[in-house]
This record gives sequence, structure tokens and C-alpha cells, in this order.
Amino acid sequence: MQKKAKWVLILYIAGQTPRCIKAMDNLKVICKDNFKGQYQVKIVDLLKHPHLAQDHQIVAIPTVIRQLPKPIKKAIGDLSDKERVIVGLEMRK
Repeated sequence: MQKKAKWVLILYIAGQTPRCIKAMDNLKVICKDNFKGQYQVKIVDLLKHPHLAQDHQIVAIPTVIRQLPKPIKKAIGDLSDKERVIVGLEMRK
């Protein structure tokens, strides 16, 4: 029986730009270091699926959205300030 993820995150990127790659790497570190086994991350490349930007009103990239638990929270940028990302997404343990 697989345990449900406590945190469901969507990272919106636009291709493999250095800033988007850094955001992916930083999000991976944040999740592994702080929420081991309690998270699910979906990567959405807006170059391949531009219509999906409307779903969460994405105006800047990279953007990560905490989809669950509600309410939805967003953080924009390369996510290098890990503490600020955790606070901004309200992902305190």
C-alpha cells in the first residue's frame, strides 16, 4: 500500500534554461532534505504545453505551486533561497 503524498507540487518551466534547471534541482533538494517520502512533484514545460499556464495564472517562470494541501500557494524564481521557498509555500513540518 503506497502512502499518499502530503505535499503535491507543480513546477512550471520553459525548456531547459539555466534558471529552470536550477529551479528543478533546488526543488528536488528542498523536498528530499525536508519532506522525504511525503511529496509528489510534477514538472510542466510550458514550451510543450503553453495552454496549461492559464490553469494557475502563471505569469513568470519558473514557478512552483503547492497544489495540495489547499489553499494553493506559489513561489517564483530559481528557488535558491530554500528557507524562503518553504515559508512562502507554507510547508513547515
